Amino acid sequence: MRKLYYVYLLTNPTRTVFYVGVTNNLIRRCYEHKNKLIDGFTKKYNCSQLMYFEETNDISIAITREKQLKHYSQKWKSNLIREINPEWRDLSSDFL
Repeated sequence: MRKLYYVYLLTNPTRTVFYVGVTNNLIRRCYEHKNKLIDGFTKKYNCSQLMYFEETNDISIAITREKQLKHYSQKWKSNLIREINPEWRDLSSDFL
């Protein structure tokens, strides 16, 4: 069975803060963020809306991409989201 990894981008309701993460279970991880089950940045800044994600079967690629996205500016992240998700819809609403 092929293992999948996800690099994902969350934001808060006012879209002023972004969080980039990596996981092997996007549904579980979004649930944890939405329900504030994880202490840290996303809980503190209320980042629970899934705006963007990428999928790969290579954890090394996922981690490299996560580090890459973390270094980009907020404007660049906003543009990336707009390309894939122009309505800024919470993509986790499709599965939660």
